[in-house]
Amino acid sequence: MFRFLIYCLMSLPIALSAQEREPLMTPDRMFQIALALDPDARPLPNGIEMTIENVPVLIVADIVANRMRAMVPIRLAEGMTPEELERVLQANFDTALDARYALANGRLWAVYIHPFAQLERDQFISGIAQTVNIANSYGTLFSGGAAQFGAGDSVDLQRDLLQELLDCGQEL
Repeated sequence: MFRFLIYCLMSLPIALSAQEREPLMTPDRMFQIALALDPDARPLPNGIEMTIENVPVLIVADIVANRMRAMVPIRLAEGMTPEELERVLQANFDTALDARYALANGRLWAVYIHPFAQLERDQFISGIAQTVNIANSYGTLFSGGAAQFGAGDSVDLQRDLLQELLDCGQEL
């Protein structure tokens, strides 16, 4: 019991002073971060279109609903076998991390969803990297890339994308 209480206390966030807190996410701040990742990013009425490693990424933000979605189309859902559907559900449990596979409008998507106002720069960048990674690894590792079991080259390659994107947005 005592160890559990210590663990709970250690898990509590430490209050930061106003100077230490990251600025709140705004549509303009989100766009500035996106521009650091892709200088050709384009604003949309409710989001951003951008490209990361030749992968089209659509960011949709709804300030009123306090939601943000980063989405990458992967393939048509038609023709997916029961085994493929089972595999993406398994990946949602263990290797996709914070990104997820989702079906909508007859298409399989890689999606990262987060409350907009609470979204921090590194979470936004990590979510984009994970979304691109699960789209790119569909059919093979089905991985968000930041943490997974096993060894091999894939872990380092996928982590490289996250680090590269974090480095691009470092000064924001």
